[in-house]
Amino acid sequence: MSSLLVFPGQGAQQPGMLARLPRETLIEASDLLSEDVTQLDSAEALRSTRAVQLCLLIAGVAAARQLAMAPDYVAGLSIGAYPAAVVAGALGFGDALHLVSLRGELMQQAYPQGYGMTAIIGLDLATVEGLLARVHCAQMPVYLANINADNQLVIAGSDAAMKAVAELAKGCGAGLAKRLTVSVPSHCPLLEASAQRLADAFAKVPLHTPKMGYLSGSRARPLIKPEALRDDLAFNMCRIVDWRGTVQSAYERGVRLQIELPPGAVLTGLARRVFEQGTVIAFDGARLDTLQALMREEGSRHS
Repeated sequence: MSSLLVFPGQGAQQPGMLARLPRETLIEASDLLSEDVTQLDSAEALRSTRAVQLCLLIAGVAAARQLAMAPDYVAGLSIGAYPAAVVAGALGFGDALHLVSLRGELMQQAYPQGYGMTAIIGLDLATVEGLLARVHCAQMPVYLANINADNQLVIAGSDAAMKAVAELAKGCGAGLAKRLTVSVPSHCPLLEASAQRLADAFAKVPLHTPKMGYLSGSRARPLIKPEALRDDLAFNMCRIVDWRGTVQSAYERGVRLQIELPPGAVLTGLARRVFEQGTVIAFDGARLDTLQALMREEGSRHS
């Protein structure tokens, strides 16, 4: 059987999230960025998309280094793909820091106001796609953004369009239609121009074949060639996240241990619906030696 490390996306951030991490990685990140990264995780600083994304990258890499054991697979939701690529040996930490800094700035600048994301819980994919088709138009753009679970979806678009879809969703029996505290309409065509600018920056950065399975959160399958990873990382901001499919793909490949890297445990909750057998656990709140023992145990079954 196999192990999987997963890295969360925006929304998982918490004020003070870097304080619990080893100093060595924080000092390294500060040196590489020429700024004090410990200033990025205050409640005030985390209002910036750039700060949030850098904190999630640094937290994921630092915790994976603490774990100090190679998994069989890695996967990341949205920005989480970057620490996943670093841990897989496909992308250098310094390059990742600079690319994520640019990614955050590009996303922040794309739609300063009037846009965002909304979670819809309790309706299936076909129903939500039908509602999007009823509302979407040039003046009121709205798209499917994330498939987190069978009945947990996220849409992205203009405030007016999302409000219209949310009202229709409630009329169809949705348990919840909640505007997320995200000012960027991620994972939809509205960010295609920003993604292309990030891809231009990626063209100058070396990528390598991953040393372990790298599961794309957009394509829900492993990517091996450096050019495929380059495309995945640059353009994931404007592509639908199929997290349900990604976790299902890992399970079908024999993964029976999922460890969620900091911060939080959102992906742990989502995986419990898919993992009929095996263990899903979050790094936060668990003992390091317990996590290492679980990975050793999974590795011995694997061999």
